[in-house]
Amino acid sequence: MRKRKLGKSGLEVSAIGLGCMGLSYGRGSQVSEHDGIALIRSAFERGITLFDTAEVYGPFTNEVLLGKALAPYRDEVVIATKFGLDFDEQGVIKGTNSRPENIRAVAEASLRRLKTEVIDLLYQHSYDPDVPIEDVAGTVKELIEEGKVKHFGLSEADPQTIRRAHAVQAVSALQCEYSLWWREPEQSTFSLLEELGIGLVAFSPLGKGFLTGAIDDKTKFEKSDIRASVPRFSEENRKHNAALVELLGKIADGLSITRAQVALAWVLARKPWIVPIPGTTKLKSLDENLLAADIKLNSEDLDSIDKMLALVTITGGRSPQSSAIK
Repeated sequence: MRKRKLGKSGLEVSAIGLGCMGLSYGRGSQVSEHDGIALIRSAFERGITLFDTAEVYGPFTNEVLLGKALAPYRDEVVIATKFGLDFDEQGVIKGTNSRPENIRAVAEASLRRLKTEVIDLLYQHSYDPDVPIEDVAGTVKELIEEGKVKHFGLSEADPQTIRRAHAVQAVSALQCEYSLWWREPEQSTFSLLEELGIGLVAFSPLGKGFLTGAIDDKTKFEKSDIRASVPRFSEENRKHNAALVELLGKIADGLSITRAQVALAWVLARKPWIVPIPGTTKLKSLDENLLAADIKLNSEDLDSIDKMLALVTITGGRSPQSSAIK
């Protein structure tokens, strides 16, 4: 597996990471602990070193799963987790909470669940309007100085927030959605990330599975699947957005690769400091995704993709309006 550095932070990770949320949360039925551990360890054996989780995935069960799965390889991997959300006993998000005392409590609990002495990359999961970002960054800075955290990250943050946080504690990575059907970060944050030397960790690089071609307007989602409440995944919008999948299929056929591989290779080709973290529960899909790290799209391929994308208008919001988890 090729490696990449997230900006100027010195944090080196595999070119493709693994988004672990779907193993425990947000994608319908959870996988068994046995199968989850097997998939995570298979990912490590295939060269993945960046594993993404959060306390709210479960809640808590995803961090516990990673802690068990990665214990034998702890010094060889980078574990990213998150703080900043409040939820009830059923795991329903109630709002944000980035108060310094909560950040510390979450970090300590995550350390225990992950069976580790240090969190490699700690993200603020969602911006908290009630807590100045300087206080958030300052608290994480203290955790770094105490040796409990190595790197600070932000998720879905706007440019002003990124700049203010970075002035207090260097931000190593911004995590946000970025894919062939959501390119907004190119306009809003790319130039700032380049200026400050911050890496981008792209979640949902396969459009929550839609870009693979495995989902159509007939697909039924379980109630516990986040996509059931995402406007972009309504039956009507799926019918409309199928035009993108069709065009992606033509590109994939022309390159003798799959839609998923085109989508991931495209993300990797945008900037050398971008690392996508597709999620999956299937070993077959994991292997398919990882092959994208060795696919090089040339300028002609990229121009062709841009021209095709210009022919398609995507409809529907990308996340539930009430959800802080994207």
